Amino acid sequence: MNTNKIALVTGANKGIGNEIARQLGAAGFTVLIGSRDAERGAVAAKELVAEGLDAVALPLEVTSPESVAAAVSTVADAYGRLDVLVNNAAIIPAGDGPVSEVTGDVLRSAFETNVIGLVGVTQAFLPLLRRAEQARVVNLSTSLASFEQVGDPESRLSTVLTLGYNSSKAAVNMVTVMLANELRGTGILVNAADPGKCATDMGGWSTERTPAQGAAVAVGLATLGVDGPTGHVYAEEGRLPW
Repeated sequence: MNTNKIALVTGANKGIGNEIARQLGAAGFTVLIGSRDAERGAVAAKELVAEGLDAVALPLEVTSPESVAAAVSTVADAYGRLDVLVNNAAIIPAGDGPVSEVTGDVLRSAFETNVIGLVGVTQAFLPLLRRAEQARVVNLSTSLASFEQVGDPESRLSTVLTLGYNSSKAAVNMVTVMLANELRGTGILVNAADPGKCATDMGGWSTERTPAQGAAVAVGLATLGVDGPTGHVYAEEGRLPW
């Protein structure tokens, strides 16, 4: 019988999601590598197993209710509970841009994955999270969702004109706060993590900051103690302003 805590990381076959899974595995978790591409997920899990970690591939397309339901069934049958859910899967859709130019289809694409998919996955796994002793939910966010920082004309963030991504991640912050409020007193803590700009496919490769550095924020929130915070957004430097 598996006595490890069980953690699911969506979009974990590469980038920050993969590094979150690696660090949770190193902390003693059984990590489920959520990936919409089953083959890539299997390769990622095999690589972590080769490092001595307990990792299992889990096919999961967050925008497909059928895929999500199948994943829930798999986890329920294998483990009976879920201790940690890290909602990492997200996109910056092709064609994302400023308010004056972005199309409705681009906006719908961003929200379909980054918000609707995230909420659907969380709702589906919530019964298994409730079965855990002290479950944790971590949603990946960004400083680009901070009204205070993006609203500052002196900030570099004010020049990043990706409405679909920025606004969908702002919605993720609200989901985080509302779910935390809903689950107060249950032992389930819900927070969001800003990994910062890291060298990944999404973040670009022009920064020296590594995925390991970005993952540390989410891992810290996933392993909070019983008296940990809930309903906030954190970055490497601490709690983010709204």
